[in-house]
Amino acid sequence: MEIIRSLSIFLIAGLCEIGGGYLIWLWIKEGKPLWYGFIGAIILIAYGVVATWQTANFGRTYATYGGIFIVLALIWAWKVDGFVPDKWDIIGAGIALIGVCVIIYAPRPV
Repeated sequence: MEIIRSLSIFLIAGLCEIGGGYLIWLWIKEGKPLWYGFIGAIILIAYGVVATWQTANFGRTYATYGGIFIVLALIWAWKVDGFVPDKWDIIGAGIALIGVCVIIYAPRPV
């Protein structure tokens, strides 16, 4: 159950980081109104808070976010921005996901 909770937190944090960053991207790079940037900044602050909900230490948590975000960023780009990942994107994301699962969920002595 702890792994499901942890993965859920990673998912929520990832959506906050990518969603907030995407809104800021649209504001700056695509000329959207200032409120896109403002809402994006608020969502990015929420990401910072959600990240603290993990029980692992800072280093492992943020290392794991890196890999989770690779996968989420590709999914976001595919579903929201029209980018189509190729086989190398998918292979790379799979490797990253395996690596971060080892980092965060490997059994360690207490």
